[in-house]
Amino acid sequence: MSEYISEVKEKIKGELSKYGLKILPRGKSSFSLVRGSEIVLTVRDAQEIVEISYKGKKYTYDKWYTKPEHLAQVIINVLEAQEAKK
Repeated sequence: MSEYISEVKEKIKGELSKYGLKILPRGKSSFSLVRGSEIVLTVRDAQEIVEISYKGKKYTYDKWYTKPEHLAQVIINVLEAQEAKK
């Protein structure tokens, strides 16, 4: 697993139980957050960028500017916003 992806996973791991989510590894450079059998969000390391797939849309972040802790916070913010809509 890429070091960047490993760091992101480590940073969000403690927050996932609040949202009923688990991490599902998807190869060496990506993982998905799943609730039951539903894929909620996927994170993929694509060399110089990181892609987040959420609700059918892809968002890209430049790894040079977006450190793992910043991407982890983005993911947590998305989960909080989703939870607030319920």
